[in-house]
Amino acid sequence: MDPDRRAEFERELDRTIGTDPYGHGSTPVRGEPDRRDATVAGAIIRYYVSGSILTVTVVRLIH
Repeated sequence: MDPDRRAEFERELDRTIGTDPYGHGSTPVRGEPDRRDATVAGAIIRYYVSGSILTVTVVRLIH
């Protein structure tokens, strides 16, 4: 991903999933509420939410 698109993606990620990891059109994966799929800045991501340490980890990015 080129630097400009990556910066755009990171800004959008902060604005959407970063502020509400269970919202913004995200859906749970296989019934696990903390394992989620979403589309952010045109990229499909799969991520995990960890509320105990306030972390969202993107584990797969399809661009």
